[in-house]
Amino acid sequence: MIIPVLASICVLILTIWFYIKNTLSYWSRRGVIQIENKHFWSRELFGTTIRDKYQYGKSLNQKYIGTYIFSSPVFFPIHPPLIKNVIQHDFSHFRGHGNYNEPKDILSMHLFNVEGEIWKNLRVKLTPTFTSGKIKMMFETLLEKTHGLEKVVGDYADRKAACDIKDVLGRFTTDVIGSCAFGIECNSLEEPDNDFRCYGKKVFERAPSRLFYVIFIPHWILMASDFKFHGKEVTDFFTNLVKSTIKYRQDNNIVRKDFLQLLIQNDSVTVDEIIAQCFVFFLAGFETSSTAMTFALFELASNQHIQKKLREEIEEVLKKFNGNLTYDAVIEMKYLDMVVNETLRKFPPAASIPRVCSKRYKVPDSDLVIEKGVRVQIPVWGLHMDPEYYPDPEVFNPENFSEENRNKRPDFTFLPFGEGPRMCIGMRFGLLQTKVGLISLIRNFHFTLNEKTKTPLEMERGSIVLVAKGDIWLNVKRI
Repeated sequence: MIIPVLASICVLILTIWFYIKNTLSYWSRRGVIQIENKHFWSRELFGTTIRDKYQYGKSLNQKYIGTYIFSSPVFFPIHPPLIKNVIQHDFSHFRGHGNYNEPKDILSMHLFNVEGEIWKNLRVKLTPTFTSGKIKMMFETLLEKTHGLEKVVGDYADRKAACDIKDVLGRFTTDVIGSCAFGIECNSLEEPDNDFRCYGKKVFERAPSRLFYVIFIPHWILMASDFKFHGKEVTDFFTNLVKSTIKYRQDNNIVRKDFLQLLIQNDSVTVDEIIAQCFVFFLAGFETSSTAMTFALFELASNQHIQKKLREEIEEVLKKFNGNLTYDAVIEMKYLDMVVNETLRKFPPAASIPRVCSKRYKVPDSDLVIEKGVRVQIPVWGLHMDPEYYPDPEVFNPENFSEENRNKRPDFTFLPFGEGPRMCIGMRFGLLQTKVGLISLIRNFHFTLNEKTKTPLEMERGSIVLVAKGDIWLNVKRI
């Protein structure tokens, strides 16, 4: 009995070995230079090695290379004109992100995840919600939240204590999005451990492990087990929160100037769609904006001449508006815009942009055909750190975004929010939130690096978005 069992095991092992070997030669068999993952349980899925892959392909003068997520082939374009084709000109071939979405799992059915006609119809419904006029309408709500931010940071200044700026800004953006997306006063700045903040953290902490489930477990098994990508606890919290808020407003004839109200007033948007969009607006708004502000303050604390120049611009512009911070004043701050863009260049929210091939695509000027179902990674962080487009890319230099330098660069070499039809719909609000937060802090406080901050910064390898490993501590003084 032992010999047949051992023989069966050997056959199984050989079969698996040949399958993996054949799968991981997908690109080389098509004449494409490839990079294999170092090990099966690779964290490359989360984008922290994007720069290395990009630099490798660029060093070989390639317009594209092949790579893998686990054993699945991934097309990796490097040449900006080819990236432009994938994201914009030939969008009909690359319409989706290839992310998990399931109608029974409400929180998964948001604009970033869904594809095809569902995405197209939802985008049409939501676009009017994110016009400049609608974003401007929320400005006063956003501005109100800066008072709490100034109070908390001012307390650190008065106590001459080091400030964990990443934590403080995460609480600030949670309060902003809680108010603008849900109409809820979270008070995270005063109560750091409130439900809203805790559930927001849980989403990002659990996402990597949940991703493994949807990759390796058949869909029908997940649905039979009532699988929820973000977990039942998180799903129930956000679902009940939105439903109860909608009911309260309708029962009491309450109208607010926020994102939720705009969706309620849109008769074409269902309650389930409202829940999903509020959820993703919360996730994208609180995490990416707080991260951008954190990195910006780290660089401003590290580069005192840039901090001084930014503060001078803020003071100069605000004088024109009688010292009042208005929407138009923010728009007029050109150097602030350069500082924020340079932050997003050096530390983009997502190191790569995912796409999946929706129908066969022949790569221009080559014999290569991308098959339906093959994933694509747009190497955002690689492009942003390419010395051909940004001299001395490790140096924080807002002048990279002067009008003259912008005009020198090819299109599609700056992609913090994506491009084309699937460009981030909430970009305007995210930028406004980031700028208002920075103005509030820089006009009132002077920042320097605290010795507890480990430099150079390392990125968290297991994170879906680009975040610093460990805390960023700053010294604060009132102006």
